[in-house]
Amino acid sequence: MKYIHPRTDVLSQNIGENTTIWQFCVVLPEARIGSNCNICAHVFIENDVVIGNNVTIKSGVQLWDGVTIEDNVFIGPNVTFTNELIPRSKAYDTTKFKPTLVKKGASIGANSTILPGLVIGAYAFIGAGSVVTRNIPDYSFWYGNPATQKGYITEEGILLDMDKRDKNGVKHLLKGEIDD
Repeated sequence: MKYIHPRTDVLSQNIGENTTIWQFCVVLPEARIGSNCNICAHVFIENDVVIGNNVTIKSGVQLWDGVTIEDNVFIGPNVTFTNELIPRSKAYDTTKFKPTLVKKGASIGANSTILPGLVIGAYAFIGAGSVVTRNIPDYSFWYGNPATQKGYITEEGILLDMDKRDKNGVKHLLKGEIDD
C-alpha cells in the first residue's frame, strides 16, 4: 500500500506499491516512480523522470526532465540535478536537454550538484557537496569541486583506496574483476 501525504501535489498515477511521498512534494503527471521508494518532503519531480524501486530521495531534491534513477539508489538532501548546460530565461527548448542516468545502487551525498548528460555508475559513491562534471565509473568514490576520484567502494559500502585496499590494507576485487 502506498502512502501519499495529503499536503502534496501528486499528479502521476505511475507510482508503485509501498512507496511513500511526504508533504509538500510535487510530482508531475508523466513521472514514473517504482515500488518501495521513500520520497521525502519538498521534492519536485518533473514529467520525463523515471525512478526505479527501493529508491530514497531526501528532502529538497529536484528531478528535472531527462533524469533516470535506477533501483536501490540513495539521493541525499538538496542534491541538485540539471538538464541543460546553457539555460536561458523564457527559452524552454527540450531538444537541448541532456539525459542523466544514476545507475543501480549509487549514492549521492547531500548538496551535490550533477551537471546534465552524465552517467553515475552502479554502486558509485559521490561525497557530500561535490560538483560532478564528468561520468562516474561503477564502484568508484568521488568528492570535491570539481569531483575527483578518491578511491573505490564495494556493493556493501566498504570504502577502498586507489589500490582497492580497505582501511586494514586488505585488497578487494570489485564485481566483475578477475584476480591477477
